[in-house]
Amino acid sequence: MFLQQIANALALSAVYSLFAIGFTLIFGVLEVITLAHGAVFMMGAFAGLIAVTKFNAGLASTLLVSMIVSGLAGYLIDLIAVGPLRKRKFHHLAPMIATIGCATIITSTYQGIFGAEAYRFPFDFVPSTSYDIVGIQLTLLQLIIIGISLFLMVVLIFFLNKTRWGKAVRAVAENPRTAALLGIPVEQVFRLTMSISSAFGGAAGVLTGLNFNTIHTFMGGPILHRGIAVIILGGMGDIRGAMAGGLILGFSEILSVAYISSDFRDAISFGLLFLILLVRPSGIFGKVIERKG
Repeated sequence: MFLQQIANALALSAVYSLFAIGFTLIFGVLEVITLAHGAVFMMGAFAGLIAVTKFNAGLASTLLVSMIVSGLAGYLIDLIAVGPLRKRKFHHLAPMIATIGCATIITSTYQGIFGAEAYRFPFDFVPSTSYDIVGIQLTLLQLIIIGISLFLMVVLIFFLNKTRWGKAVRAVAENPRTAALLGIPVEQVFRLTMSISSAFGGAAGVLTGLNFNTIHTFMGGPILHRGIAVIILGGMGDIRGAMAGGLILGFSEILSVAYISSDFRDAISFGLLFLILLVRPSGIFGKVIERKG
């Protein structure tokens, strides 16, 4: 029973980590907490649903469409809302307020188009196959969610460490002024970062829709709260922290539901995060990233 719950928790944790990685990447480079990330997550889920129901897309194509739509949304949010604020001296709350406005516009628009009812992927989109692995029952969907999440995380780490643009992102995260003096197109890096982070949010939206078999226009709110909790727990701007925080939150939710009560799921999970932060106020992996110069 316990091992089975661990398997269930891995799938949920993978989605939380995937969403939080995009969140923390934005903060690490732009030093902005974009509160539109939940709305972009919802956009990605609906983009995937439309790709499946209207164009009969497969899983890979569905994820690709979702990431493209979400990535484009992130690019536009930076271009219209965050970028103009970056060019002048602004209060640190200004980008948060601007992205709240973006989130409200996106959510209201989708509510007008799709209404408040829940939607689902076709029943046979992912076969209901299960596998017995050392006594643990894992469904094909759980394996797909874990596998895709890990694959995207590995691709992101490779991109940041081994590619020219990835190294530019790291340089800008360290010191944008010095990066600009070295010839790095800082504004393009900012837009690229927002696009990649939003694309990860869109992928998480599709995987969440598949995992819970429901998509609705309000789904961005709860995941946004969890994403903020995860990146604070793991350490603001630290990708390793987003992974670790997602695991802790996912495991605490599943185990509290299994062994205590679903009524106390959020209270127990966020209470645990609070206790961890009492011990390590700066998060599991250290400190808030600070820029100099």
